[in-house]
Formats: sequence, C-alpha cells, structure tokens
Amino acid sequence: MIDISILVLKNAVAASIADAGYVFKIVNELLEKSDKEPLFRVKLVGLSKEVKLNNGLFHITTDALIDEVEHTNLVIIPSMTGDAVGGSYINREFAPWITEQYKKGAEVASLCVGAFLLAYTGLLKGKQCTTHWAYVNEFRYYYPDINLVDEKVITHQNGLYSSGGNNAYWNLLLYLVEKYTNRSIAIHTAKFFVIDLDRKDQSPFIIFTGQKNHKDQVIINAQEFIEQNYADKLTIDQVADTVHISRRTFERRFKKATRNTVVEYIQRVKIEATKKQLEIGRKSINEVMYEVGYADVKTFRDVFKKITGMTPNEYRNKYNKE
Repeated sequence: MIDISILVLKNAVAASIADAGYVFKIVNELLEKSDKEPLFRVKLVGLSKEVKLNNGLFHITTDALIDEVEHTNLVIIPSMTGDAVGGSYINREFAPWITEQYKKGAEVASLCVGAFLLAYTGLLKGKQCTTHWAYVNEFRYYYPDINLVDEKVITHQNGLYSSGGNNAYWNLLLYLVEKYTNRSIAIHTAKFFVIDLDRKDQSPFIIFTGQKNHKDQVIINAQEFIEQNYADKLTIDQVADTVHISRRTFERRFKKATRNTVVEYIQRVKIEATKKQLEIGRKSINEVMYEVGYADVKTFRDVFKKITGMTPNEYRNKYNKE
C-alpha cells in the first residue's frame, strides 16, 4: 500500500486538494475492476483538525495532524492562493515535516504555486523546478539557487516533483499514477478525466507582461521605451542612451531588476506582440514578422519557437479560428 499525504495548507486551492485525492480514488477503483488490490491510501494532513479556505467558503476536515504521521510514501503540496512568498511563510510549520519525510524516503510533489513552499524547505537547492508562469520572476528572485524551468509542465528530480500553471497539476498527477502503476492505468485515468496525458510544455500559455515589480525607475523607463518602440531595430546602446547611463551599468541594472538580459527582454516584447497579431489578425506571418521588427525569417522563427515552444504557423493554427 502506498501512503499519500495531501497537505491541507492554510491558503490552499481547494480544487487541487480535491482533485489529487479523487485521482487516486479513481485509480483504486480501476484496479479493483481489474481484480487487483487497491494501491493507494490517501490522507488529508494538516496543522489542525479543520481548515477554512477561501474566507470560509470551504471547510476541510483533515484525517491526521502532521505530528501524527510518522511515515508516508508521497507528500503532495497543493497549489496556494494569494501571495506566493507570504503563503509559504504562513505554512512554514509544514517545512520541517516535509524535509523529515523526504529524508525518510518519501517523495514530494508540488502543484503549481505550491512550488514556493517546496522551495522554502531547501530541498530544491541546485535542482530543477517549475511553477505557474505568472510567478516565475518572483520565484527566481527569492530562490536564485534553484534551476527554474518555467517552460516545463512537470519536472522530476531525485524524488521531487513540480508542475506548472493551474491545470498542469493534472499532468503531474497522471505522471505519478503511471510511475506507481503502469502506462495502461495512466491512459485509462487520463481518458476518465479527459486530460492530455503527455503534455510537456506550458510555453504557449505564457503571457509576457513585462517584469516591473521592482523599484528601479530608470529601468522601468527603459522597459517602457522598449515596449513603445519594439518594432524598431533597437540596440542596447540606444536604449542605454535614452536613460542616460553607460551600457555596462545599464545591462547590470537591467538584469538585476528584470531577471532578463536586455536582448531577451526585447525579444520577449516582440514575440508577445507577434502572438497577439497571430491570435486576432489576418495578416500573413511574414507581414507580422516585419511589423515587429524582424527581417530574417529563420531568426524570427527560431526566437518565436524558443519562447513559445511552437512555430508561428503552429501558434496561429492553435489560437486563431478566423
């Protein structure tokens, strides 16, 4: 029997707790229908017997307190609502227990923004992780020693798992089902929940809005200049000149503030503009390419695919239904 402990955090997304428990319940039923013994024993584990979520909209009764669980095989950290860093702090009492269980041999899986609590434990240092794309800059700022691969839907390294934005946790749950059972059961479970079993990349879903959650007004001015003039052939020297600082100082301050190099930022602004054109416009891909400031088809295509995980044509076919 595989014991699974789903943590009932103080600011958990109730759906991620319910869905995780339901997935393993369905797998047990599938196994029983195949004349096999149920494999998973799921417990909701918390700091108190009852946890109120969403300002009291949901009440969850836990099966056990963390100090009552001496051993488990898998710890699931659900997604969290609100401020991710603050949310980790208010759940900090879970961290020593998670670390202890991991050292005893348990695996740990974080769903979506739950990655912040997993990062808080220190277990992810030097390892890969993913989370919701909207929180990646904040994650990189507070946890620079973790290799954040935000384009990935799931990551797995040394018994530590993570999933990307919102519904991506379904892919991680199915990944765990396959790991603990077999491919056939995972496929059956995916069909039951109508989930694309092998989705690997969340890049197409990322919306780049510019990283302005910092206090360097000079760099904010530079970002705004880029966003207003992205169609031009901007150079680093040109942008640095507009804010009246040396190129070397500008590049250092820009990377510190935005967690992107200047070139990366310009590329992401151009590609975000391209995505919007491909989603709603009727212009050809070449026309859009020229409008956002690219002249070389191969360069444009390579940058677009690097950022979105898809070619411009694939992106248009997926999101433009005109």
